[in-house]
Amino acid sequence: MSKENNQNTTPKKPRFSSWWVYGVILVLIIGFQIFGSSAFSSTQEITTSELYEFLRNGDIDKINIIKNRGQAKIFLTESAKGKDVHKGVSDKPIIPSTGANPQYILTYGELEIFENNINEIKTNNSLDTDVKFDTESSLFTDLLVSLLPFALIIGIWIYLMRRMSGGAGGGAGGQIFNIGKSRAKLFDEKTDTRTSFKDVAGLEGAKEEVQEIVEFLKNPDKYTSLGGKIPKGALLVGPPGTGKTLLAKAVAGEAKVPFFSLSGSDFVEMFVGVGASRVRDLFKQAKDKSPAIIFIDEIDAIGRARGKNNFTGSNDERENTLNQLLTEMDGFGTNTNVIVLAATNRADVLDKALMRAGRFDRQIYVDLPDIRERKEIFEVHLRPIKTAETLDLDFLARQTPGFSGADIANVCNEAALIAARKEKKAVSKQDFLDAVDRIVGGLEKKNKIITPEEKKTIAFHEAGHATVSWMLEHAAPLVKVTIVPRGQSLGAAWYLPEERLIVRPEQMLDEMCATMGGRAAEKVIFNKISTGALSDLEKVTKQARAMVTIYGLNDELGNVTYYDSSGQGEYGFTKPYSEETAQKIDEEISKIIEQQYQRAIKLLDKNKDKLSELAERLLEKEVIFKDDLEKIFGKRPFEKDNEPTQVNGAETKTEAQVEEDKA
Repeated sequence: MSKENNQNTTPKKPRFSSWWVYGVILVLIIGFQIFGSSAFSSTQEITTSELYEFLRNGDIDKINIIKNRGQAKIFLTESAKGKDVHKGVSDKPIIPSTGANPQYILTYGELEIFENNINEIKTNNSLDTDVKFDTESSLFTDLLVSLLPFALIIGIWIYLMRRMSGGAGGGAGGQIFNIGKSRAKLFDEKTDTRTSFKDVAGLEGAKEEVQEIVEFLKNPDKYTSLGGKIPKGALLVGPPGTGKTLLAKAVAGEAKVPFFSLSGSDFVEMFVGVGASRVRDLFKQAKDKSPAIIFIDEIDAIGRARGKNNFTGSNDERENTLNQLLTEMDGFGTNTNVIVLAATNRADVLDKALMRAGRFDRQIYVDLPDIRERKEIFEVHLRPIKTAETLDLDFLARQTPGFSGADIANVCNEAALIAARKEKKAVSKQDFLDAVDRIVGGLEKKNKIITPEEKKTIAFHEAGHATVSWMLEHAAPLVKVTIVPRGQSLGAAWYLPEERLIVRPEQMLDEMCATMGGRAAEKVIFNKISTGALSDLEKVTKQARAMVTIYGLNDELGNVTYYDSSGQGEYGFTKPYSEETAQKIDEEISKIIEQQYQRAIKLLDKNKDKLSELAERLLEKEVIFKDDLEKIFGKRPFEKDNEPTQVNGAETKTEAQVEEDKA
């Protein structure tokens, strides 16, 4: 066997710890207190009857009564020590003591009775035994009583400081004296799970940007030879769940350089100056290991614009931390071999000094994935999923408009859970459709108690949505309608919205009209309205307000917008328009909504019989699909050739696709 193998098989000796010494001392102290000095002497314990017998025989020279302990120490005369009855107690103690060592000790009961019995024996036998009363105190006990409160206070203080500084264990930030140390985690390729750019689907533009940053660090001469400079930092901006942190993980896995990762909240502490100290320590560690990458997630925790919330005028610890970060990123003596990556979904609130070139040279916008990118994301997340058939990823991508990468990962996981709940051996397409319904609409509640009248109202409400959207050109194509309660909704009409980059007024108005179709159907059929249109009213009100105040699509107000893209308006106490304009805005919003409501009523009045037929079928089946509407209304006149269709949860091809397949 080789020497190397011998070293591997040799059991590791336990590491010495100072806590062992403290433990041994504590055990010795406790043992000494429990057993007392009798453990190290020849003193024996006797009963009161034996004491009285020894006293009558004249063997006792002195009795010390310790009142505070309820004990008596008995000292024999020199002549009595030689008697056989006292053999063994007259020996010298195991550990020599400077004080007198008693031969016997006893614990008495009532002091007065004990004292009277001794005095009576002394009188009857004419003894001159010395009886003394004394009190004893232990030095250790006195020290313990006096020092214990201070020790408890100091211990509690140290415990709280450790908790506030990030844990009771060792390491940077763990001890009270290391509270100003950086709490960044250094990525370890050997132990940490490695993520590569292959695991990041979609995000082609953002991926190219961060790949180039990795290339900067691997081959800096390629760029600096032409006079270029390596960028100081890159800011990943985008909605939640779009893959900003995933991109950073891929950089950590691909960069082959030290990678420090931490959150913006790791700099925040209750102590003054700690945040700035941690920033200094973080960049010091990164410079020592340069070239290196620092990744700060949720940087808006410390990067918020300065001077906006400091109403008190006092020292702001967060601003001090930000100032130190600005200095480290682009100040005197800045090391260019450290690149800072940061991520946030609140770029509008960041300080302008943080966003300028020279600090974050690149701002990479990570947007929600389009239909092509959603297909690629599905391919990544379907790798570990055991599917029952070859899934049409184009169909799944069309079924999930507006979903982020995190949402798609949740769909795949939820589909697997649904299949397992149904005791299936593999995941099918229907499980994915159910997962989308579960995530968008909520948990299905078939056992919800609904009266027949309420169920009929819900059916006509949802049928109204379906009818109006079928009749309007720019309304989103319908997928299915259901009156099965999900989450907080009692019914739902599911659409497949067209992914547009720009939206025209007629498209917004058609969508608003379709949204008001539910309440309009209640008015047409029952001549009554209900509270079931709350979410519809909320949606159309937001759309109408956006048309008037943001996009400038209203003729009365003209081409003006009151939208502040910088986000600074939220800190103000005044509106950017006058009271007269505010009144006009309210009137125009109400006018737009009322026009679309009346438009929906007219459409439903013309198709009242078809609306009733659709509602009756909905009451019968509870869930109806696009083909059910085609049987009642005929082919939708505005349908495009490339629109997906769905029958009972399965996709059917359009006529154009069928002809293309034949060719």
